[in-house]
Amino acid sequence: MKTFDCPKCGAPVHYAANAFAVGTAKCPYCNSQLALPDEAHGQPARVISQIDINIGPQVAATATKWIWILVLVPIVIVVIVIASVLGALAPIFKSVSSIPSAPKSPIAIPGLPPGPEGKQGGFATIALKFGSEGIGPGMMKDARSIGVDAAGRIYIGEYIGGRVQVFDSEGQFISQWMVDPKMPLRGLTADRKGTVYIAQKGNITRYEGEKGKPLGELPYGEGWGFDDVIATPDGGLVCAWYKSRDDIVRFNADGQAVRTIRAAISSASGDSELDTRVAVDGLGNIYALGTFNNAVFKFGPDGKFLTRFGSQGQQPGQFSAGDAIAVDGKGRVFVSDSKGIQVFDADGRYLTVFRAEGPASGMVFNDKNELFVVARTKVIKYTLAD
Repeated sequence: MKTFDCPKCGAPVHYAANAFAVGTAKCPYCNSQLALPDEAHGQPARVISQIDINIGPQVAATATKWIWILVLVPIVIVVIVIASVLGALAPIFKSVSSIPSAPKSPIAIPGLPPGPEGKQGGFATIALKFGSEGIGPGMMKDARSIGVDAAGRIYIGEYIGGRVQVFDSEGQFISQWMVDPKMPLRGLTADRKGTVYIAQKGNITRYEGEKGKPLGELPYGEGWGFDDVIATPDGGLVCAWYKSRDDIVRFNADGQAVRTIRAAISSASGDSELDTRVAVDGLGNIYALGTFNNAVFKFGPDGKFLTRFGSQGQQPGQFSAGDAIAVDGKGRVFVSDSKGIQVFDADGRYLTVFRAEGPASGMVFNDKNELFVVARTKVIKYTLAD
């Protein structure tokens, strides 16, 4: 694997060592499409803004003419056929319409409990929503990380700009503080005591949650490489780490690395993974969302691989542009992607999906099993069906 700095955000971008200079890569931090550096000709990496295709005016005119013909002719034929069929069936429709219709039976969706009178009940209900687009107190520009402590304080990290805002449990602004404004804020979590841990520049740094006072970096023998972090119920941390290998690292409550799952996703899938999001349940099981593998990988508290679920696609249980992962107090796994927020049981069986208001870039649960979602410019709290 080789690495270069994204020309847009400066973040490290990894690509296969045998990749051709004319190849492309996607920055896992700002999602920019990039042209790989051409070392043979001394050309650096660059952002691909558009692809220009030049064709002659005569070719363009001829192509446009035939495109219109190919589009309009089938439409005209379909209109004629529909008009003829409707004219012939009109008497039949008229006689059938007088027959009383039978009552429709409700259709149950897996994972959703039946509501009153057999109607389908809702799985997720919005209980609180706050935030708007802007840079003032309580406003957000590109918020993608979220943490909640035992007192209910909510911590929101902005991906670009390094701003961290603190809110009370009702969404009222308390304070804000800054981390490095030049580098992407990749991950944020809060432990029960209100200490905030931030993954930035490949390191995990501790801060006093309400005021932002730095408390030092977590030492790790392998060096920088951390991309995501989540607090565990016992006061420890689970982190995603990458440097030519996708590891998962567990820290204890004293900030000491006690277990490393080496090549966690790539050894289980056989495919490399450059962007891992992590979550942990109350029993210590670790769930890792491999956004390049489009799957969730489950590991036991001892680091042993247990199972995987999901694949690339748009069907229920499949993932497209997976972004965040969280586990609730009942062991259900929540994964956000382009379809919304999909819900699975602890073994990876698909339960349901619900739409979030905007991209669910970060998710976390509080002690009441309420789901907090950060969606770039706002935060939404959901109460969930049992």
